[in-house]
Amino acid sequence: MKKLYAVLGDPIGHSMSPVMLNDLFSFYQIDAHYLPFQVKAEDLGSAVKGLKAIGAGGFNVTIPHKSNIIPFLDGVDELAASIGAVNTVVNEDGSLIGYNTDGPGFLKGINTIVPRVSEQRILLIGAGGAARAIYFTMAKEKPIVLDIANRTLETAAKLIEDCPYDSLSRALSLNEASENIGEYDLIIQTTMIGMSPKMAEQPINLGNLRKQSIVCDIIYNPLETQFLHAAALDGARIQNGVDMFVYQGALAFEKWTGIFPDVQRMRNNVLVQLGGNPC
Repeated sequence: MKKLYAVLGDPIGHSMSPVMLNDLFSFYQIDAHYLPFQVKAEDLGSAVKGLKAIGAGGFNVTIPHKSNIIPFLDGVDELAASIGAVNTVVNEDGSLIGYNTDGPGFLKGINTIVPRVSEQRILLIGAGGAARAIYFTMAKEKPIVLDIANRTLETAAKLIEDCPYDSLSRALSLNEASENIGEYDLIIQTTMIGMSPKMAEQPINLGNLRKQSIVCDIIYNPLETQFLHAAALDGARIQNGVDMFVYQGALAFEKWTGIFPDVQRMRNNVLVQLGGNPC
């Protein structure tokens, strides 16, 4: 009997996960299918109950349900509980257990060009849900510095305060981050600035950027934001959000099946969907 997997969100039509994950089920000859479901906030509990009742193998959770889904689950792992958000749910012998693979997915992606985060001075731009997952995961790796720049200083300071892992961190204004950008080895942009309708905008100025720096943007559509374009012109090494998206999906697939999948195959699949060039 074919096993069901899913992604819940609102909206959900833009999701590339179904194509990427159904390809993996086919490639590894697993009798399963992955479907997108648009679920309104008021129907989230019913949707989770229904997926549990029919014995779904697991599901992903995307905007706006990553935090609100937690009360409807049977359990949440330590990292997801500390972050306060779940993006992957596994049916473990009838119990729905929530995990967060966003932060670990980012870490695996950045490890392809920065093997030891512990040796980095890091600036995180933004303090929203994605930033929270990345900050907690990176803090656990104990980098030299892990600062957060945000439009609202109080939000950045609260994120630092909430983290269960000790880290040398400061909450900075966007102007302070721009002025001190040369201090950092790794800059990570986590806001929605750079996506439509703000494709021509940048969250901070990169005028003082060092050429040896690595600049990441978790946005993957467009493949190169204005922020990354400016960083590349300044001689920095850049990474877009495709790697984070692919690795978080790979980690979810592993939790469901026990197989860590072919990441290059996944990346090429995503690039084709985005109109880019497969590697």
